[in-house]
Amino acid sequence: MAAAVSCHFALPNNKLPLPSSSSFSGNLFLRTPQLSLVSPQLRANGGRISCQSSSVTSSPPSPAFGKEKPQWKDFLHIDDFDKAEIMKILDWAAEVKALLKSGERGYLPFKGKSMAMIFAKPSMRTRVSFETGFFLLGGHAIYLGPHDIQMGKREETRDVARVLSRYNNVIMARVFAHQHILDLAKYASVPVINGLTDYNHPCQIMADALTMIEHVGQLEGTKVVYVGDGNNIVHSWLLLASIVPFHFVCACPKGFEPDQKTVDKAQRAGISKIEITNDPKEAVCGADVVYLDVWASMGQKEEAAHRRQVFQGFQVDEQLMKLGGPRAYFMHYLPAERGVEVTDAVIEAPNSIVFAQAENRMHAQNAIILHSVGL
Repeated sequence: MAAAVSCHFALPNNKLPLPSSSSFSGNLFLRTPQLSLVSPQLRANGGRISCQSSSVTSSPPSPAFGKEKPQWKDFLHIDDFDKAEIMKILDWAAEVKALLKSGERGYLPFKGKSMAMIFAKPSMRTRVSFETGFFLLGGHAIYLGPHDIQMGKREETRDVARVLSRYNNVIMARVFAHQHILDLAKYASVPVINGLTDYNHPCQIMADALTMIEHVGQLEGTKVVYVGDGNNIVHSWLLLASIVPFHFVCACPKGFEPDQKTVDKAQRAGISKIEITNDPKEAVCGADVVYLDVWASMGQKEEAAHRRQVFQGFQVDEQLMKLGGPRAYFMHYLPAERGVEVTDAVIEAPNSIVFAQAENRMHAQNAIILHSVGL
């Protein structure tokens, strides 16, 4: 027999402040300022700390996480989830953000857990948001840079997945080839989070959705206009539009449209109005959000000069934003090339929410991991 001690953390009795701009609608909540993520035992104890010892029969340890557990799920594509699940994750993101903003540091669901972060593509926001977020909730994140693994070259992806699963509770990967994230998920025995691939970027779009809910007031029924290259960001917006109803428009030069199969998939779903156009001025009219990315992403820098020529007329300046109307917000994936795809005046304008958007990467990802590991 071995003695086991369980301790439950209590939230402070005072109400937690929700973000001042958060007026949630649709499936999102305004239930109570207290976190719904705390354990049922904590609620039963009336919000007090309780520590108790009990005798339990020793048994062989089982894996902390594992694919055989149905409550644990990879986060690879937005449309792997239904609308209720997506809204639940956004709900959690708002709750945990409110808790962290309150200054409370006692909620540590990742205590004693580690996350391996594979970076085939370096990134400031992705690394800092994942690493800081996991740390603030009690966990330890391990950075594996482009030269640490060389996945698919130095070592096969399936081997990397199985080795890292034995060391860590979660794997996050930011890679080039989409097949690498699929192979990681296939062979890993812990949840795999897609930090970005050349095909899609689901964590970014979850952060964007959270930011829209906070500032626009809702996601459903809005008009989101993306101006620029039909890239992985667009694919994730299309996949979100296949499960949550809103109006999505991609305005891009001819020859730079998003993947047609993904467009067809979103349109066949019949959930949202989907438009692909080559006219940015027509596209932005009546927009709730005008959204940008750089014209030449990582791995495309040799095309930068050519793209600057092709994308003339797609720069978002003050005149283009005015066509969106006085209530249109400006969003950018970041990093931005000021003076190229966007003017400095637009990114610094009062209706620019790019830095709130960047901050929400951390909060959205915390909620994604909580959902993926079944907490």
